Amino acid sequence: MISPSKYDKLKFIMASNNEFNLDSKEMAEAGINLGHKDSRWHPKIKPYLQGTKNGIHLIDLEKTKEKLTEALKFIEELILNNKVLLLVGTEVQAKDLVKEVGEECKLPYINERWLGGTFTNFQTIKKRIDYFNSLEKKREAGEFDRYTKKERAKIDEELKRLRVNFEGIRTLEALPDAILVLSMKKDDLAVKEARERGVKIIGIADTNVNPELADFPIPGNDGAVTSIQYILNKVKEVVLSKRTK
Repeated sequence: MISPSKYDKLKFIMASNNEFNLDSKEMAEAGINLGHKDSRWHPKIKPYLQGTKNGIHLIDLEKTKEKLTEALKFIEELILNNKVLLLVGTEVQAKDLVKEVGEECKLPYINERWLGGTFTNFQTIKKRIDYFNSLEKKREAGEFDRYTKKERAKIDEELKRLRVNFEGIRTLEALPDAILVLSMKKDDLAVKEARERGVKIIGIADTNVNPELADFPIPGNDGAVTSIQYILNKVKEVVLSKRTK
Protein backbone atom coordinates (compact mmCIF):
# COMPACT_ATOMS: atom_id res chain seq x y z
CA MET A 1 0.00 0.00 0.00
CA ILE A 2 1.25 3.52 -0.82
CA SER A 3 1.59 5.77 2.20
CA PRO A 4 -0.37 9.09 2.13
CA SER A 5 2.79 11.13 1.62
CA LYS A 6 3.95 8.97 -1.26
CA TYR A 7 0.45 8.97 -2.73
CA ASP A 8 0.31 12.78 -2.62
CA LYS A 9 3.68 12.98 -4.30
CA LEU A 10 2.55 10.54 -6.99
CA LYS A 11 -0.62 12.61 -7.59
CA PHE A 12 1.51 15.76 -7.88
CA ILE A 13 3.80 14.17 -10.46
CA MET A 14 0.84 12.87 -12.47
CA ALA A 15 -0.87 16.27 -12.33
CA SER A 16 2.32 17.99 -13.48
CA ASN A 17 2.69 15.63 -16.40
CA ASN A 18 -0.95 16.23 -17.41
CA GLU A 19 -0.75 19.99 -17.03
CA PHE A 20 0.00 20.38 -20.73
CA ASN A 21 -2.18 17.45 -21.87
CA LEU A 22 0.80 15.26 -22.63
CA ASP A 23 -0.47 11.88 -23.75
CA SER A 24 1.83 8.85 -23.95
CA LYS A 25 -0.25 7.21 -26.68
CA GLU A 26 -0.16 10.33 -28.86
CA MET A 27 3.56 10.68 -28.24
CA ALA A 28 4.18 7.06 -29.23
CA GLU A 29 2.08 7.54 -32.38
CA ALA A 30 4.24 10.58 -33.20
CA GLY A 31 7.33 8.40 -32.86
CA ILE A 32 8.87 10.47 -30.08
CA ASN A 33 10.13 7.31 -28.35
CA LEU A 34 12.08 6.01 -31.35
CA GLY A 35 15.81 6.64 -31.03
CA HIS A 36 18.77 5.61 -33.16
CA LYS A 37 20.41 2.22 -33.60
CA ASP A 38 21.79 0.90 -30.34
CA SER A 39 25.28 1.14 -31.84
CA ARG A 40 24.87 4.93 -32.13
CA TRP A 41 24.12 6.29 -28.71
CA HIS A 42 25.54 8.64 -26.11
CA PRO A 43 26.12 7.04 -22.68
CA LYS A 44 24.60 10.02 -20.85
CA ILE A 45 21.21 9.42 -22.49
CA LYS A 46 20.96 6.09 -20.63
CA PRO A 47 18.71 7.36 -17.78
CA TYR A 48 16.07 8.26 -20.38
CA LEU A 49 16.03 4.91 -22.17
CA GLN A 50 13.45 2.17 -21.77
CA GLY A 51 15.19 -0.55 -23.76
CA THR A 52 15.74 -1.62 -27.35
CA LYS A 53 13.60 -3.08 -30.10
CA ASN A 54 14.95 -4.47 -33.37
CA GLY A 55 18.29 -2.83 -32.62
CA ILE A 56 16.73 0.59 -32.00
CA HIS A 57 16.91 2.36 -28.66
CA LEU A 58 13.52 3.21 -27.18
CA ILE A 59 13.08 6.38 -25.14
CA ASP A 60 11.07 6.22 -21.92
CA LEU A 61 8.05 8.41 -22.63
CA GLU A 62 7.37 8.97 -18.94
CA LYS A 63 10.80 10.61 -18.73
CA THR A 64 9.99 12.59 -21.87
CA LYS A 65 6.74 13.83 -20.35
CA GLU A 66 8.56 14.85 -17.19
CA LYS A 67 11.29 16.78 -19.03
CA LEU A 68 8.91 18.29 -21.60
CA THR A 69 6.75 19.55 -18.73
CA GLU A 70 9.79 21.26 -17.20
CA ALA A 71 10.68 22.82 -20.55
CA LEU A 72 7.12 24.08 -21.14
CA LYS A 73 6.97 25.58 -17.65
CA PHE A 74 10.20 27.43 -18.40
CA ILE A 75 8.79 28.69 -21.70
CA GLU A 76 5.70 29.91 -19.81
CA GLU A 77 7.95 31.96 -17.54
CA LEU A 78 9.81 33.40 -20.52
CA ILE A 79 6.64 34.55 -22.25
CA LEU A 80 5.01 35.92 -19.10
CA ASN A 81 8.14 37.96 -18.41
CA ASN A 82 8.44 39.22 -22.01
CA LYS A 83 11.66 37.33 -22.57
CA VAL A 84 12.84 36.24 -26.02
CA LEU A 85 12.83 32.61 -27.17
CA LEU A 86 14.64 31.78 -30.41
CA LEU A 87 13.64 28.67 -32.38
CA VAL A 88 16.46 26.80 -34.13
CA GLY A 89 15.85 23.97 -36.56
CA THR A 90 17.83 23.64 -39.78
CA GLU A 91 17.18 19.96 -40.50
CA VAL A 92 15.15 19.46 -43.68
CA GLN A 93 12.26 17.93 -41.75
CA ALA A 94 12.15 20.85 -39.29
CA LYS A 95 12.55 23.91 -41.53
CA ASP A 96 8.94 24.52 -42.53
CA LEU A 97 7.60 23.75 -39.06
CA VAL A 98 10.04 26.16 -37.43
CA LYS A 99 9.08 28.95 -39.80
CA GLU A 100 5.37 28.28 -39.38
CA VAL A 101 5.47 28.26 -35.56
CA GLY A 102 7.90 31.18 -35.43
CA GLU A 103 5.65 33.38 -37.55
CA GLU A 104 2.42 32.31 -35.84
CA CYS A 105 3.85 32.85 -32.34
CA LYS A 106 5.90 35.92 -33.31
CA LEU A 107 9.10 34.20 -32.18
CA PRO A 108 12.45 34.74 -33.89
CA TYR A 109 13.71 31.66 -35.70
CA ILE A 110 16.61 30.23 -37.68
CA ASN A 111 15.64 27.49 -40.11
CA GLU A 112 18.20 27.63 -42.92
CA ARG A 113 21.66 27.52 -41.39
CA TRP A 114 23.34 28.72 -38.24
CA LEU A 115 25.87 31.40 -39.10
CA GLY A 116 29.03 31.06 -37.05
CA GLY A 117 29.20 33.98 -34.63
CA THR A 118 25.45 34.52 -34.43
CA PHE A 119 25.83 34.66 -30.65
CA THR A 120 29.58 34.97 -30.08
CA ASN A 121 29.91 37.86 -32.54
CA PHE A 122 26.38 39.22 -32.32
CA GLN A 123 27.29 42.87 -32.98
CA THR A 124 28.55 41.96 -36.44
CA ILE A 125 25.45 39.88 -37.11
CA LYS A 126 23.27 42.76 -35.89
CA LYS A 127 24.90 45.09 -38.43
CA ARG A 128 24.02 42.65 -41.21
CA ILE A 129 20.42 42.43 -39.93
CA ASP A 130 20.17 46.24 -39.89
CA TYR A 131 21.59 46.39 -43.42
CA PHE A 132 19.05 43.81 -44.60
CA ASN A 133 16.14 45.71 -43.03
CA SER A 134 17.41 48.99 -44.47
CA LEU A 135 17.76 47.55 -47.96
CA GLU A 136 14.23 46.14 -47.90
CA LYS A 137 12.76 49.46 -46.72
CA LYS A 138 14.52 51.30 -49.53
CA ARG A 139 13.19 48.87 -52.12
CA GLU A 140 9.65 49.12 -50.75
CA ALA A 141 9.92 52.91 -50.85
CA GLY A 142 10.86 52.75 -54.53
CA GLU A 143 14.36 54.15 -54.01
CA PHE A 144 15.80 51.67 -56.51
CA ASP A 145 13.33 52.45 -59.29
CA ARG A 146 15.76 54.84 -60.94
CA TYR A 147 18.47 52.16 -61.09
CA THR A 148 19.17 50.17 -64.24
CA LYS A 149 17.61 46.75 -64.71
CA LYS A 150 21.00 45.12 -64.11
CA GLU A 151 21.56 47.10 -60.89
CA ARG A 152 18.09 46.22 -59.58
CA ALA A 153 18.67 42.54 -60.36
CA LYS A 154 21.92 42.67 -58.38
CA ILE A 155 20.13 44.21 -55.39
CA ASP A 156 17.37 41.61 -55.61
CA GLU A 157 19.97 38.83 -55.55
CA GLU A 158 21.61 40.35 -52.49
CA LEU A 159 18.24 40.66 -50.75
CA LYS A 160 17.52 37.02 -51.54
CA ARG A 161 20.75 35.93 -49.87
CA LEU A 162 20.17 38.18 -46.87
CA ARG A 163 16.60 36.92 -46.52
CA VAL A 164 17.79 33.33 -46.27
CA ASN A 165 20.14 34.20 -43.41
CA PHE A 166 18.22 36.87 -41.52
CA GLU A 167 14.49 36.76 -42.27
CA GLY A 168 13.67 34.89 -39.07
CA ILE A 169 15.85 37.03 -36.80
CA ARG A 170 15.24 40.43 -38.37
CA THR A 171 13.61 41.70 -35.15
CA LEU A 172 16.41 40.59 -32.81
CA GLU A 173 17.88 43.59 -31.00
CA ALA A 174 20.02 41.59 -28.58
CA LEU A 175 20.84 38.00 -27.70
CA PRO A 176 17.72 35.98 -26.88
CA ASP A 177 17.13 34.77 -23.35
CA ALA A 178 16.77 31.16 -24.49
CA ILE A 179 16.84 28.95 -27.57
CA LEU A 180 14.83 25.88 -28.48
CA VAL A 181 17.06 23.60 -30.56
CA LEU A 182 15.22 20.87 -32.43
CA SER A 183 18.36 18.88 -33.26
CA MET A 184 21.28 19.33 -30.92
CA LYS A 185 23.36 17.09 -33.20
CA LYS A 186 22.75 19.04 -36.42
CA ASP A 187 22.84 22.47 -34.77
CA ASP A 188 25.65 21.73 -32.35
CA LEU A 189 27.25 25.12 -33.11
CA ALA A 190 24.13 26.88 -31.89
CA VAL A 191 24.33 24.88 -28.66
CA LYS A 192 28.03 25.65 -28.30
CA GLU A 193 27.59 29.40 -28.81
CA ALA A 194 24.57 29.54 -26.49
CA ARG A 195 26.59 27.86 -23.74
CA GLU A 196 29.46 30.28 -24.29
CA ARG A 197 27.17 33.31 -24.00
CA GLY A 198 25.00 32.03 -21.15
CA VAL A 199 21.82 31.68 -23.23
CA LYS A 200 19.52 29.02 -21.77
CA ILE A 201 19.09 25.94 -23.95
CA ILE A 202 15.96 23.87 -24.44
CA GLY A 203 16.83 20.99 -26.73
CA ILE A 204 15.39 17.78 -28.10
CA ALA A 205 17.85 15.13 -26.96
CA ASP A 206 17.86 12.12 -29.28
CA THR A 207 19.73 8.99 -28.24
CA ASN A 208 22.92 10.04 -30.03
CA VAL A 209 23.50 13.30 -28.14
CA ASN A 210 24.52 14.35 -24.65
CA PRO A 211 21.36 15.64 -22.91
CA GLU A 212 23.50 17.50 -20.38
CA LEU A 213 24.38 20.07 -23.04
CA ALA A 214 20.88 21.51 -22.59
CA ASP A 215 19.50 23.27 -19.53
CA PHE A 216 16.14 21.73 -20.38
CA PRO A 217 16.66 18.52 -22.38
CA ILE A 218 13.63 16.84 -23.95
CA PRO A 219 14.41 13.16 -24.60
CA GLY A 220 12.90 12.41 -27.98
CA ASN A 221 13.21 11.64 -31.66
CA ASP A 222 14.65 14.65 -33.51
CA GLY A 223 14.45 13.08 -36.95
CA ALA A 224 10.74 12.53 -37.52
CA VAL A 225 8.43 15.31 -38.68
CA THR A 226 5.64 13.98 -36.47
CA SER A 227 7.84 14.03 -33.36
CA ILE A 228 9.07 17.56 -34.01
CA GLN A 229 5.55 18.71 -34.80
CA TYR A 230 4.15 17.29 -31.55
CA ILE A 231 6.72 19.13 -29.45
CA LEU A 232 6.42 22.37 -31.41
CA ASN A 233 2.63 22.26 -31.14
CA LYS A 234 2.93 22.06 -27.35
CA VAL A 235 5.31 25.01 -27.40
CA LYS A 236 2.89 26.94 -29.63
CA GLU A 237 -0.02 26.24 -27.27
CA VAL A 238 1.93 27.60 -24.33
CA VAL A 239 3.17 30.71 -26.13
CA LEU A 240 -0.20 31.65 -27.59
CA SER A 241 -2.10 31.02 -24.35
CA LYS A 242 0.28 33.13 -22.27
CA ARG A 243 0.52 35.95 -24.82
CA THR A 244 -3.23 36.55 -24.58
CA LYS A 245 -3.14 37.07 -20.81
